[in-house]
Amino acid sequence: MPTAASRPVAEHELVELASGASAALDALLGDAMAKVRERVVAEGRVAGDLFDREQRATHGLAWFATYVEAVRQLAAYGARMAADGTLGEVEELLIRIGLGEYVAQIVGGIPMSQGEVVRPSDLGLSPSQVAARASPVVEALIADGNTAERRARLIELMRTSHGATAGACGLDQTLESIREEMRKFADSEVIGHAQGWHRTNSYIPLEIIAQMSELGVFGLTIPEQFGGMGLGKESMCVVSEELSRGYIGVGSLGTRSEIAAELILGSGSDAQKEKWLPKIASGEVLPTAVFTEPNTGSDLASIKTRAVREGDVYKIYGNKTWITHPVRADLMTLLVRTNPAETGHRGLSMLLAEKPRGDDKNPFPAQGMSGTEIEVLGYRGMKEYEIAFDGFEVKAENLLGGAEGLGFKQLMQTFESARIQTAARAIGVAQAAMEQALDYAQNRIQFGGPIIDFPRVADKIAMMAAEIMIARQLTYHAAREKDSGRRCDLEAGMAKLLAARVAWAAADNAVQVHGGNGFALEFPVSRILCDARILNIFEGAAEIQAQVIARRLLDGTN
Repeated sequence: MPTAASRPVAEHELVELASGASAALDALLGDAMAKVRERVVAEGRVAGDLFDREQRATHGLAWFATYVEAVRQLAAYGARMAADGTLGEVEELLIRIGLGEYVAQIVGGIPMSQGEVVRPSDLGLSPSQVAARASPVVEALIADGNTAERRARLIELMRTSHGATAGACGLDQTLESIREEMRKFADSEVIGHAQGWHRTNSYIPLEIIAQMSELGVFGLTIPEQFGGMGLGKESMCVVSEELSRGYIGVGSLGTRSEIAAELILGSGSDAQKEKWLPKIASGEVLPTAVFTEPNTGSDLASIKTRAVREGDVYKIYGNKTWITHPVRADLMTLLVRTNPAETGHRGLSMLLAEKPRGDDKNPFPAQGMSGTEIEVLGYRGMKEYEIAFDGFEVKAENLLGGAEGLGFKQLMQTFESARIQTAARAIGVAQAAMEQALDYAQNRIQFGGPIIDFPRVADKIAMMAAEIMIARQLTYHAAREKDSGRRCDLEAGMAKLLAARVAWAAADNAVQVHGGNGFALEFPVSRILCDARILNIFEGAAEIQAQVIARRLLDGTN
């Protein structure tokens, strides 16, 4: 352990190493972008057919860029902590392990999925080009970053720590106080019941939702003038993370409120803001997002559900699917086609569709609306439905913004926040997996001692801790970019892409730590595994995220 006198020297060395590595990797990313552009640009612009044909390279570039940004944000985190005098041994170990591993993967091969590894050669980079950018600091981090000794020391410190997270997160006192409050709520009201809700496919009780309302969960980012707390997206990250650590269903209840509020704040009329935002903030109105259709998936511009204007109402005809928590929702943000002559996104509009609450016996007590539950492996507590509309009426005054044809554009403006929030949910799920693994490994006795004494077990948990901190810093960065008013679809996409994979890896490894017990329904880690799997799919599947990130990188708008 470093002495007090040597710590400032070690901190300075770490900050210098991280900064130098980040600069070297930025240069290597520039080389990779140039190489991939050669494959997909024709006549001065990115050609769609070439872009799709070269998905291995374009999606690989997205992952490459995400890793480079992750290294940059981990380096920035270390510099901030050192400047504040709060860079302790745990934080230093997390940074060194994380940097060492991610730098090694960047130059050696990044796992895009379990069976797909993108290597520099896939991006057109030769070994000599990679070697030319592998500065001494890069080589030093690979050689001395993610070592067995550092992982063992990190686990030793984690076993004696009682902190909310493995390492300080680098947030201000207000946000850490919010974290503490949400963690206490999750510990006392959620975690003990989550497995029962999951196994019985039960709704999260309305009493829990009422408590969340009292805590301000649904009005976090809604301005104070509309009854909200007026906080930034970083607060949303902290709250989503802690509630999802308790149970992803609870952590996701706020997602629909966040989407609806952002739609109304960004595009609603003054009357719509005055009517709906205070009710959403207080939890009086529970919204649901009704966008996806059976044959559209991520291709929202091709939706077919029609809204026909008849006097003072729109009548809705068509089908929607994968609608979360629609039965108990009071308000649907409903994407429809108001102009059937326009087959693209210009014919779409967004409606604020009121509906009565239902229950299991009578899910949709509204004329012209019916639904069928979609049974799912995980992500329970709210229930998924396919919904059929056959003349369901929506007041014409509830056309968002009062103008037709803007629905797709309005929805796109919410994707940044939705993906940041999903990244935060993924971090919470990963945190839950790590805590389950750490607790089990310390208490499971085999061959005369706890299994955490075996390096292959301890290493899994150490890497969970390092990757969670990496994903957390990348997500907080995206949230700060959003709070600053800057376009951040690139950063939000990167945060969601990486955090979702980190959650799945953490859950999978936590099951492995549990051995056969991890496969038993009575153990919470089996639920966490099911919950983690959806994160790579909804709010833009990993492949869609990579597509969007790569396009932004290559079309010159980055």
